Amino acid sequence: MVLRSEILVNKNVLPTKEQALPGRETPMVLPEKHFVFENTPLLGPFIGNVGFAIFGLGCFWGAERKFWQREGVVSTVVGYAGGYTPNPTYEEVCSGRTGHPEAVEVVFDPNAVSYADLVRLFFESHDPTQGMRQGNDVGTQYRSAIFVHDEAQRAVAEAARDAYDKALAQAGRAAAITTTIEPAGPYYFAEDYHQQYLAKNPGGYCGLGGTGVACPAPGVGVPS
Repeated sequence: MVLRSEILVNKNVLPTKEQALPGRETPMVLPEKHFVFENTPLLGPFIGNVGFAIFGLGCFWGAERKFWQREGVVSTVVGYAGGYTPNPTYEEVCSGRTGHPEAVEVVFDPNAVSYADLVRLFFESHDPTQGMRQGNDVGTQYRSAIFVHDEAQRAVAEAARDAYDKALAQAGRAAAITTTIEPAGPYYFAEDYHQQYLAKNPGGYCGLGGTGVACPAPGVGVPS
């Protein structure tokens, strides 16, 4: 395992498709079961009606824990999304030459938790105004992003972003939200040792820190 500090990163500039690493055809081999939800398959198939959401909010170790702790979440798997390199390694993502942020795919029961609730959790769990960083973690792989599967998810994400931007401004935070809202393309799973990392290593690193400002619930306006 190569430490982040040992990898040279082009910290603030996303690569072009031509600059991106070539990657590989073979996906990562993952365990059959989720480490936290012990009787749940990590990648499916899932019983009943489930929804899927993909978020990038900094180091995926802490991000994944935020979501597996949420009631109504069925499964989580960390990986990489939004870039060019197919099936990248962690070291390649940290090089800044894949275009991917670290991400978490969330499988949820829409009868127990809504997509809007997950988007609110996303915004409240990190600082979405920091551009190509999250706290002390600096680099394009830490950018804030929501990857939407359809126009309904896009509408929810955009409404929450706009409402939270206004809430942050009213709380005295001048910086605008830098979260991108992008179509969900291929999702590439991270290596086995990253999956449910903070459950396997309870004292492990977590660089996430929210703003302390609540994200308004859907349909609840922020006073002008």
